[in-house]
Amino acid sequence: MPGVIELTAIIVSSIATTTLAANLLYLGTYALAYAGLAFGAQALQGLFVSKPAVPKPEDGSYNLKQPVPSLSYVLGRAKKASDYVFLGEKNGTAYHILVWACHRIDGYVQHYLHDEAVTLDGSGFTTAPAHFGNKVQILSRLGLNAETAYADVVTAFAGIWTNNHRGDGLASVRMSAATVSSENYLKVFPNQMPQHSAVGDGMLLYDPRNGNTSFSRNLALMRLWHLCHPVGGKLDLSDMYLPDWSNAANVCGENVTNRDGGTEKRYYGGFWFRAENDPVQVGRLMDEAAELVVFERPDGLIGVHGGEFVEPDIRLTAADIKRVAHDTNQRRSSTVLAVRGRWTDPANRYNTVDAAIYGDPYVGEDTERTATVDNQAVQSHNHVARLQKLKYVRKNAPRVTIVADYSAAKNVPYRRFVRVHLPPRLTEVIVEITSTPKLSLRNLTVEFSGIVVPSDLYAFNAATEEGEPGASVTPLPPGGVPTPVNFDVTIDNEVITGGQTAAFGQATWDFESDALLYELEWQPTSEIEPARSAMSKTGETEVRSGYLSDGVEYKFRLRAWSNGASSDWTEFEIRTATADPVAPGSVTGASLTGGAGQVEFDWTAPNSANYFASRLYLNTSNSFVGATLVATEYGAAAANDARTVTGLSAGTYYGFIEAINASGVPATEVATGSAIVT
Repeated sequence: MPGVIELTAIIVSSIATTTLAANLLYLGTYALAYAGLAFGAQALQGLFVSKPAVPKPEDGSYNLKQPVPSLSYVLGRAKKASDYVFLGEKNGTAYHILVWACHRIDGYVQHYLHDEAVTLDGSGFTTAPAHFGNKVQILSRLGLNAETAYADVVTAFAGIWTNNHRGDGLASVRMSAATVSSENYLKVFPNQMPQHSAVGDGMLLYDPRNGNTSFSRNLALMRLWHLCHPVGGKLDLSDMYLPDWSNAANVCGENVTNRDGGTEKRYYGGFWFRAENDPVQVGRLMDEAAELVVFERPDGLIGVHGGEFVEPDIRLTAADIKRVAHDTNQRRSSTVLAVRGRWTDPANRYNTVDAAIYGDPYVGEDTERTATVDNQAVQSHNHVARLQKLKYVRKNAPRVTIVADYSAAKNVPYRRFVRVHLPPRLTEVIVEITSTPKLSLRNLTVEFSGIVVPSDLYAFNAATEEGEPGASVTPLPPGGVPTPVNFDVTIDNEVITGGQTAAFGQATWDFESDALLYELEWQPTSEIEPARSAMSKTGETEVRSGYLSDGVEYKFRLRAWSNGASSDWTEFEIRTATADPVAPGSVTGASLTGGAGQVEFDWTAPNSANYFASRLYLNTSNSFVGATLVATEYGAAAANDARTVTGLSAGTYYGFIEAINASGVPATEVATGSAIVT
């Protein structure tokens, strides 16, 4: 446990701070390992009012609607929703203005509507997924010092939203969603009104190595920014020992090899938080992720130990050590068999996922003995695996508490590692300091606690030690309602009032699910009538149309419905309505008589109740194939009938007579023989 703080200089509360809890900086290295401390004494935190914890990635899944939301900050690359500052509707279009971050950002990487990544055209309209069509438009601002108001919102809501509503210094998004018809609403917006979120590159960070301010995922640079910002340490760059911070940034930017043989940066990451979040927790998050130890130097400046092993320049021997307590740390209550990990996976839409377990939690026993590294700023499996190994080593390391002479140990408060030589148990061992060194002016001694670690503490063989992360869950795009399969239409008939028959379409399809209803639509191909439709009943695989006009050609199509959403229409099926499919009898007594420029047809109509008319054909050869329809004569059944056709050229003609019913269904044609036209 941390030693009792005896020196007021241990807590940096005098340098541009207003409260002790602003920084909780202390001299020397902090309890990075088994005590679980990061940038501050854990015991002191309970003395102050609790603040909200640093948000998990999942906490940024939904846009926040409240009168005055706490300002949000994005460090590195992160996925998050936004805070509403405006929502209004005009002429069927809803306008949303959302603040993604309260500062200038480097840019947006990917926009999401709910959990669907969207593709935008040059005007900001969504081109994919296709179901959004051009109904959603997304515009954005980076949060420049002097921004530009969204012109269409100013136009649509004149007097409410003006050109003065620029959003200076606020990274924002303007999303508009246009109204669609009620029948297509859930097809276009399957999850109701679109919920925007985005992956973006956040804060521009000062880099002491080159003096530039630009976007970076370097965790040491994030920590430097946080210490110098009002939501963090409230310090100034002049209060920082920049050579230390430059070195820490270099350490974070070193290349390491991962399990796939590729290279990545040692301590890179990203996360977001709000101004109301506890600055101690925010600082701890970055310190743990980058293995940083922040401390006050003898000159009063704030230095940092980077996440690397440094060969100790202090060696304490028996002549320097006044008292030592050595704990081999073999108790099951304090050691672990494995370390679990939780990290933010960019491939899993920046959600928190489990890492491969380092070690075996059930070696020789049924009781699980594990510790956990849970850090949302970590965005690489190799990164979290390295932190898991470090925690495993530290949890199982021997512990020591040493009281040493001041003359030999006076610089211990400013070191992370010291060498101790006290045979036989502590022979040239390396001790990582895990508590605040305590100076006793009465005895002129320095007391500190630590753990015994190997010199290759940070060595890591990714091929054998990283393990395989769990597979990422790939969300399936909304499949929508399935289009009907094997759609077909037949024309059927039934007797109606008066003994007449009427035609209707009978549609059929393959069964898919009881959750589906089906809509049949029909319309004359000439479109002289409006389209009509009929709905099926649950579980049925057929539906009939209304009565159709006899002899008219119709087009039919079908679609499925479920929970207010519809499938695509099927292709059209073309059918001709036939109320009476039974042909009448054939005519009798058919003859053809020629004359000057004309012929006369004579025949007796069939004695059929459904007889309607006779069609008269002429041909210059004795074949019905190729004959020309020259007239249709309407009459009664069994009646003698005749028709003269004029305007013919001289020559020999052959006639054919075809009886039909009211639906135009013909009987077998009857030849009349030939006739000569003069």
